[in-house]
Amino acid sequence: KRMNLDGVKVLFIENVGNLICPGEFPLGAHKRLVVVSVTEGPYMVVKHPYIFREANTIVLNKIDLAKAMRVNPSQLERDAKKINPHVPFIKTNALSGMGISKIINALGLKT
Repeated sequence: KRMNLDGVKVLFIENVGNLICPGEFPLGAHKRLVVVSVTEGPYMVVKHPYIFREANTIVLNKIDLAKAMRVNPSQLERDAKKINPHVPFIKTNALSGMGISKIINALGLKT
């Protein structure tokens, strides 16, 4: 079944499951945004390199929990930059709004 997308300017498609499953399927996306949380642990980038390699923007959310989770955000960024050197890496805290404007800019959207 086809969706009528007339008038739709932005459509977000969320993957189902983990970071591996949807990575290789072409969805016709213009941009690929990967959002991960520090609560997913310190090895998510090295465990799932394909999705990070294909990303146009990487978002690390729940940055306020990094210390409690014993996750080093700078190390996650270094891991991501080894795989995808020029990708924007945005640290966010959705509860406070930190970094949200950077995501909007990275996607080329206006606030």
